Amino acid sequence: MAELEYEIPSKLGEGAIWDYRKKVLYWVDIEGKSLNIYSPKTKTNKEIKMPSRIGTVVPSEIENEAVVALEDGIYMVNIVTENISLLSDIEATHTENRFNDGKCDPNGNLWVGSMHLPQSKPEGSLYKINSDGEAQKMLGNITISNGIVWTKDKKTMYYIDTPTSNIRAFDYNEQNNTISNERIAVKVDEADGFPDGMTIDENDKLWVGLWNGNCIAQYDPITGKMLSKVHVPAHNVTSCAFGGENLDILYITTSSLDMNDEEKKQYNKAGSIFKIKLDTRGVRSTFFKKPMYKITQANYSFSHE
Repeated sequence: MAELEYEIPSKLGEGAIWDYRKKVLYWVDIEGKSLNIYSPKTKTNKEIKMPSRIGTVVPSEIENEAVVALEDGIYMVNIVTENISLLSDIEATHTENRFNDGKCDPNGNLWVGSMHLPQSKPEGSLYKINSDGEAQKMLGNITISNGIVWTKDKKTMYYIDTPTSNIRAFDYNEQNNTISNERIAVKVDEADGFPDGMTIDENDKLWVGLWNGNCIAQYDPITGKMLSKVHVPAHNVTSCAFGGENLDILYITTSSLDMNDEEKKQYNKAGSIFKIKLDTRGVRSTFFKKPMYKITQANYSFSHE
């Protein structure tokens, strides 16, 4: 059973990723429109308000910067000054969509997906965006783009479109950052919940947050079988990341949304950060690559609410 690490009433905690340089956990509250940086050492959480919903965050190779996916595009954020600058407005005209989860491939490109706000049509896409803001559509017909990871040998990418209940596998070409040979690696039983955010361990096993599932599930993507469950005292478990000095602590984000009155009473810490120490270790996440040239768009500063 995971234990409470940091109590906070976030609406839709998501996007967990560990910064191994600073030993902090980056995460987002999508509906709370905030980028968060949590320090396990000091038990403090820094909140940076965003101008719109924020789908994901990845630290940059550049000191004190991170890349974030907001509703209308991809931005760089300075976590000290809290200024943001536009990197790509690839879906600026898709007003019924917003950006959701994303992570960086082994070469430091951001792969980030969009989702249909009413969640009724496969109107979303998965994009690859490099550090110069050049964007390329990699997949279409996505409903709720979610977890994405790469294997240690950099040859396989796993990806989730939540309503399908499938974790897809692709061959990943490290030389040109492309994918091919799509297949289903894991079929998640709907009785267990719906697959949301995902991370990968040193043995290439997948750890997946299950929305409506009260847990993180560990899967073997080669056999497609569930290996274990980490029960979490929250109904909707959204994402996870290996952190700590030895990358053996699994930090878990949750949501306080989409619960009935009985569930709200039972899971009164939902929205908080949870953790569990494991025998398994994770791997270092890839940060967003430094750009070839400095972004020239104007900076925008947003005050706290």
